[in-house]
Amino acid sequence: MLVSLLTLILPWAGCQFIRETESALREGQEHLLGGTAQAIADSLSQFPDDLLSQTGEGVSNQLYAHPLATAPLIDGYVDEWTIPNGAMATLRGADGAIRYVVGAYAQYWYVYVDVRDSAIIFSDTQHTGRARTFADHVSILSLDDRGERSIFRFQAEAPGEIIATRQTANQVFDEMRISAYWQDTATGYSLEARIPRTLAGPRMGISISNTDDAGKPGVTSTTFTGDSPGPVVTISPVLRTVAAGYVQPGLRLIITDKDGWRVAEAGNISSAGPDDARGSVPSGWLKIIYNLLLEPGAEAALAEPAPGGREQQSYISEALRGVPSTRWFRSPGTGRAVVSVAQPIWSGTVQTGAVILQQGTDAILSLTNQALTRLIILTLISTIVVAVVLLGYASWLSLRIRQLSNAAELALDERRLHSALPSALAGDEVGDLSRSFSSVLRQLGTYNDYLQSLASKLSHELRTPLTIVRSSLENLEHESLSGDAKKYTERALEGSERLQKILNAMSEANRTEELMENAELEVFDLVTVLASTVAAYADAWPERKFEFNHVVAEANINGAPELVIQMLDKLVDNAVDFTMPGDTIEISLAVEAGSLILKINNPGPPLPENMRNELFRSMVSVRGGNAGKHLGLGLYIARLIAEGHGGSIDAMNTADGVSFQVRLPGKSPA
Repeated sequence: MLVSLLTLILPWAGCQFIRETESALREGQEHLLGGTAQAIADSLSQFPDDLLSQTGEGVSNQLYAHPLATAPLIDGYVDEWTIPNGAMATLRGADGAIRYVVGAYAQYWYVYVDVRDSAIIFSDTQHTGRARTFADHVSILSLDDRGERSIFRFQAEAPGEIIATRQTANQVFDEMRISAYWQDTATGYSLEARIPRTLAGPRMGISISNTDDAGKPGVTSTTFTGDSPGPVVTISPVLRTVAAGYVQPGLRLIITDKDGWRVAEAGNISSAGPDDARGSVPSGWLKIIYNLLLEPGAEAALAEPAPGGREQQSYISEALRGVPSTRWFRSPGTGRAVVSVAQPIWSGTVQTGAVILQQGTDAILSLTNQALTRLIILTLISTIVVAVVLLGYASWLSLRIRQLSNAAELALDERRLHSALPSALAGDEVGDLSRSFSSVLRQLGTYNDYLQSLASKLSHELRTPLTIVRSSLENLEHESLSGDAKKYTERALEGSERLQKILNAMSEANRTEELMENAELEVFDLVTVLASTVAAYADAWPERKFEFNHVVAEANINGAPELVIQMLDKLVDNAVDFTMPGDTIEISLAVEAGSLILKINNPGPPLPENMRNELFRSMVSVRGGNAGKHLGLGLYIARLIAEGHGGSIDAMNTADGVSFQVRLPGKSPA
């Protein structure tokens, strides 16, 4: 599985390539837009008057008149105004923020003001002068082309339509050409007014007076500083016509004056036509990969024209300082992406404004999306195929190796060797390994056969020389020998006796194997045999105590009684060697799941854990310093007899000694 995961390098490399391709295409689009914007800026340099005519003494003195698509109904509500969300500007008022917006349609200025006022003071028609002056009211200060100053005051006796008053240098009178409507709101009041451009002129400012006492002047909030309002900035018909001639489908052109106020706009980046590919943006998990792959950018909504009319983004501000700049916008949620370039407009040595040219990258994103989709699908299929093939091959190879391992573990037992291993005929590395194992096993089998026959060969070859030595030593006893010679002769006879015992033990193991192969089996009662045998042990080793416990009255077994007794002799002899005089050796017989369980328990030192499985092998002993007198064949012979009867033998440590357990198959009586 880990090797299969390496194939994910391929889609990763493909994704990196797609990302670099997308970046390269976008950079190319930025350069192309930059060149186009530069050409447009150069052509707009011939319109300095249109760019500078609306420039005031400061941005804070200026109002921006949003172009309206339809004439609003003068009813005190702004719902039908065709302005973007967030277009309203704010002033700080005595009871909270004051919101206002100015619009332009045909030959009229439209003004909407939303005032927070906790206590509205209406004017009183029964009084004149101060009472009318100190009521809550909205004033619009205007300067015409000749510099004549006018104040249009809007104050109401009650909610509804109101008549504005006009104050000039010489007189105050009602201005019937102005339509206005005063509307109470939950937080104060709102005013909507329509003013002919011929009355207000190109420069206006808004002033809101809020008072809590009809006899005192209120707090005044204004949109201008000093006594001079700034020009009303609005869309230039000339520049809008010029801009419309430059744009192509999918392009948006914005022209600003030197303060960033939008004076012309044309085109739409969402009007790429029927080939617009934004609908192909992926969804689900593919969308997550898509968003991780593409280079992040600012939120695409930020590329939209500023709702307040003044463009203040950093890249536009750089262009207004005379430095061309570029910005990349992208919305991960919608897949929308926009490239914007800003170029300064120079009329000679004077900067008169800036050009912002924007274009969607839908074509690039569509290409990237299609390539990414194909890449993910193809690499996913490839990865799955490679993973399945690798897993299949690895499983097949692991199965062969496991079969070889299992066969190697079972190849050698105590009696025979199996040198034929799986995959021996295969021509690959596993086949070579199998043949190497087979060769080693054959050599090991030959050596094992030699070891197994060594005892009988030694017994046969040494018996005659030992007989000659022993007879010679016996003859020497009848000769007249010195005292030292007799002593040496006695030692030699003792050594020959020990050699004879060793040869007898080695011969006994060989004879036991032959007897097991040729023994005539019979059904006999194991309880009766054990009872008489244990009684004989008590006579043979009177310094030990023997107990025979059995929970069954009769236990039939199909076997050779003399061999079973020989097996018990070896186990009891081993128990006697490891006990002290006065110790009790317990022999028990029980039935478990159809098998006879024969146990010999004796006190004494525990068995080493690493020798429990080795005790029943030939020539293995754990008798310590006493091992020289024993070849370790007793328990080996006991195991041969137990397995020859279809059973098994095991040894384990107990709380106070060692327990040997023989499991023999039971035989139902006929």
